[in-house]
Amino acid sequence: MSDTSASTVTALPSTVGTSLEDGPTTELFGHPAETFDVEPPYVPDAEEIAAVEKYEDRFLDRELSWLHFNQRVLELAEDPSLPLLERARFLAIFASNLDEFFMVRVAGLKRRIAAGVAVRAASGLLPRDQLEHLWAGSRELMQRHAHAFTEGVQPALLEQGIEIVRWADLDRDEQKACKRLFKERIFPVLTPLAVDPAHPFPYISGLSLNLAVIVRNPKTGTEHFARVKVPPIFSRFVPLGNQRFVPLEDVIAEHLKRLFPGMEVLQKHTFRVTRNEDLEVEEDDAENLLKALEKELLRRKFGPPVRLEVEETIDERVLDLLVSELGVDRAEVTRLPGLLDLRGLHAIADLPREDLKYRSFLPTTHSQLAEKESSSPVDVFESVRRHDVLLHHPYDSFATSVQRFVEQAAADPHVLAIKQTLYRTSGDSPIIDALIDAAEAGKQVLVIVEIKARFDESNNIRWARKLEHAGCHVVYGLVGLKTHCKLALVVRDEPDGIRRYTHIGTGNYNPKTARLYEDLGLLTADPAIGEDVAHLFNNLSGISRNTSYEHLLVAPDNVRGGLVAQIHAEVANHQAGRSSGIRMKANSIVDEAVIDALYLASQAGVPIELLVRGICAVRPGVPGLSETIRVRSVLGRFLEHSRVFWFDNAGDPVAWIGSADLMHRNLDRRVEVLVRLPRGDDVTSVGDLLDLALDEDTAAWLLDSDGRWTRNRGTVDLQQTLIERQRRRR
Repeated sequence: MSDTSASTVTALPSTVGTSLEDGPTTELFGHPAETFDVEPPYVPDAEEIAAVEKYEDRFLDRELSWLHFNQRVLELAEDPSLPLLERARFLAIFASNLDEFFMVRVAGLKRRIAAGVAVRAASGLLPRDQLEHLWAGSRELMQRHAHAFTEGVQPALLEQGIEIVRWADLDRDEQKACKRLFKERIFPVLTPLAVDPAHPFPYISGLSLNLAVIVRNPKTGTEHFARVKVPPIFSRFVPLGNQRFVPLEDVIAEHLKRLFPGMEVLQKHTFRVTRNEDLEVEEDDAENLLKALEKELLRRKFGPPVRLEVEETIDERVLDLLVSELGVDRAEVTRLPGLLDLRGLHAIADLPREDLKYRSFLPTTHSQLAEKESSSPVDVFESVRRHDVLLHHPYDSFATSVQRFVEQAAADPHVLAIKQTLYRTSGDSPIIDALIDAAEAGKQVLVIVEIKARFDESNNIRWARKLEHAGCHVVYGLVGLKTHCKLALVVRDEPDGIRRYTHIGTGNYNPKTARLYEDLGLLTADPAIGEDVAHLFNNLSGISRNTSYEHLLVAPDNVRGGLVAQIHAEVANHQAGRSSGIRMKANSIVDEAVIDALYLASQAGVPIELLVRGICAVRPGVPGLSETIRVRSVLGRFLEHSRVFWFDNAGDPVAWIGSADLMHRNLDRRVEVLVRLPRGDDVTSVGDLLDLALDEDTAAWLLDSDGRWTRNRGTVDLQQTLIERQRRRR
């Protein structure tokens, strides 16, 4: 059997993956022989498939796995060896993560239970069982999160001269200043909403912080309930000077008499509601989609509640009223000590105390794009024409690579067309500005804007309209699919003819997140890759359905099938006595078909190493099933976001990078792209990166067969090591 190269698996036909409700599938254990240059191809037989499928509990639950991921974030906040303000930021990140989890995943489970869906997840759990496990785990984490602040970070901040104090701790001058602030700025904004026969219980918007107030009429003795919303337009923590802060709700609570003159304020308690904020939009055509999405965004604010957070000391009668009027179950109520809604700690983490933060870091220009004895920027096209550029953000500057690539394309008179996908971008994006400049200069500009990018829908609609008004051709992708791939194509007229320049990345075209997210990207003038990407853009903007690519794997057509075929090729190499190995880096690995293929490879003896930041449904180290599989997770100052799929290929490694995680939504309901790195030195670079990340001495969390993650502090910090390497290059 001859070696199997990566280019032999790219013509796999479209396959139907499992849905969220489906259990594991074995459809992809087989694949057509014409996709291989070997004779005969390796195809698992029935006995090998049965050897995997007999392990009925071989998948960890994806929802519980996510909770474990957020627990790892919390462990960073609890770690006293980390800079203090970074710990505060991790507390805020944990809170934001959990909010989104309830708004989408928990809300989805509740919706399925209400609809009577009783199909087991791949882990074997029914929706109701999953929800019970999630509530038990999340409630424990919420308590732990609150204690991490009140007993860990808050006292440590105090030791460093940063005080978050309550109203009773303010001195007389501070109280006077807050009273003045309340009178001049806060009071005019507040709207107290009372509940009585003439005023029904007010609508409580999702994630808003509120005061539940009980007031009494001194003349009649009648008690009334009122709700006061803490305005999100003001700082969560009111600065008092000298790095002292008081929560905004404390300032409001102390001045409630001004909101209810003539009434006695008996009680005041903070509470917060989380609602189902996932969107459900029927898609017909692009214009209808835009209008339907705008309408659905208005409805998002009125989704049913999925969680009620209250302060620990809340009066039972007030809680009973909230539970009754909001329509939440008692099991969905969480009492928390201290402050609610710690997302506001981002503002504390942004304080100018560099001594309490990670050491400052500035990305550098990639060596192939750096200025050479000249103050003018390097011609990106000339550099890429000479040699592919493999970028590694945030270590390599996004501004002087990808952003400059698009900006130079917009200004270059030889550029005829620019085509780009946009999934998320920043509010003041220079990428948007460059595309507008290009269109106004008469270039053909096509932008695939994904207006269904969750929680960025409003921003993307706004940018889509701005691009249209500037003369760009704006397409909203394919009906029924989110366009999640990260592609930019520049068509340039050169002396030797038309040439295509391409960028394919793992991260969004967002200059802000590019400084915080770890991602890979390929800048190339490879004509075969350029032709593949051109065909794909035609698929997205027109009615072409070309699904044959030489250097790309494209979901939903063939990412799953292509990766499974590569896994099978490693099995064939191992069985033939050649070297073999599989290494994957992703945000999440959930897809049952891919996991089953990995299990089969492990049973055959292929070494497998997985680097997973978030959700992982793989059970590593199970005797007889996954003994050769090792799973690690790295979290730190940067969000590990790149996706890499590396195969030993009998000693001639191949590597793919791109936008696809191994999840149902990515492989079945999104347009995703993986590109095979065409140059051996780039494959080596990616291999070296994986070597470092997967080294036993590198700090990481290790996953065991029971789904538990154990922290290995190691002696090597992956991200700090890469920062130091970058500093030495600079």
